[in-house]
This record gives sequence, structure tokens and C-alpha cells, in this order.
Amino acid sequence: MSVFDIIGPVMIGPSSSHTAGAVRLGKMARTIANEPLSHCDIFLYGSFAKTYKGHGTDLALVAGLLGFDTDDERIKDSFSLARKQQLTYRFIESNKKTYHPNTVEFHIETKSAQRYRIVGSSIGGGNIIITELDNFKVKLTGTYFTLIIPHEDRYGIISKITSEIAKDQVNIAYMRVIREQKGVRALMVIETDQQVSQNCLENMLKVDGVLKVSFINPI
Repeated sequence: MSVFDIIGPVMIGPSSSHTAGAVRLGKMARTIANEPLSHCDIFLYGSFAKTYKGHGTDLALVAGLLGFDTDDERIKDSFSLARKQQLTYRFIESNKKTYHPNTVEFHIETKSAQRYRIVGSSIGGGNIIITELDNFKVKLTGTYFTLIIPHEDRYGIISKITSEIAKDQVNIAYMRVIREQKGVRALMVIETDQQVSQNCLENMLKVDGVLKVSFINPI
């Protein structure tokens, strides 16, 4: 643990968990969607549900969905800026028990009508973790360069993807494969030490059985 894990990042707002963490959760959700959003239902759990208005968590979450950083002066104006960008949203308080008190669940619809369900928590010091992406259990922290690759669950796809990464001279830090159902659909989550090239991304997308390739820079 570093001193920055304890004191948190530079931010706008009273609490690193309720403001910086909330901004990063929203930004991570926006980045996963990889395109402008049209609507988001925001389910709040634990202390997020109890204090989101007073602590500015609501402003911070919307700011993140707009793609703002934690030190952006526009966070306080995120509601009006969302209206200008035609992003609608709704906050929904829930008493459902979660593993962490500062948890949020995004139900996102993009401008192209793509839908995503993303669950994450602010775990202190401005740090976050994404634990669910649609029907998959994941563990995304936004610390590394990250590839998210949904694909058909059949042999050969994983080796072809990792081969493309090796050709790009990129080192894999962590990798996890989650299956929705045997022989149906799976999800590769690959965290890397370096940024992969556009050519590498295009080659991975050409692999037979790969459904989509999303690349996320560190948040």
C-alpha cells in the first residue's frame, strides 16, 4: 500500500470514496461502453444510497459518465452538462445487501442502443473495483491497460488472442477467462503493462469467434 492509497488522489469534493471513487466508477462504465451514452439508471447501495446527495456522489457519478477526471472543476456542474449532452439518468436507492457499502450498479444505454449492466464499488482512497459486467463476474480496477473481449466459447480463440498480444511485444500482467455457459459465450479480461497498438486490436477483432474488442486506458 502506498501513501496515495491512504490519502487518495487530487479531487473535487469532500470524500475520496464518495467523490473520487464515484467519478472513477462512472468513467469506467463510460469507457467500457466505449461510446456516448443516452440514458443510465444508477442503483445505489449501502452508504452510497444513504448519503449520495449530501456528499456529492450523485454529481460525481454523472461526471464520470460524462468522462470527467477526479480533479475536473466541472464536476459540480455535471447535471446541467449532462442535459446539454442529452444524457438522461435516474438515481434509485436500494437496500439490497452487497459485499461493499459503497456500491453502484449502472444500467446503461448508449446512443447506438447498446445496453450494459455494470456493478462496481469505491473501496477507499479513490480506488475502485468493477465486479460485474453484464452476466460475468469480473475484477477490474482501472490500474492497468485492459482488454475486454467477449467471444464464443470454443478452442483456439484464447491462444490466438494472446499470440497477437505477444507479436505486439506487450506483456500480460493478469488474465482471466469467464464462461457464461460451456460452449456458448465467454469473456476474456486481459490487463497489460503496455498499451496495445491499433493494429493489434484490429487483428484480434478478426479472430473467428471474437465478438468485440474493447480497450481501456488506466483510469
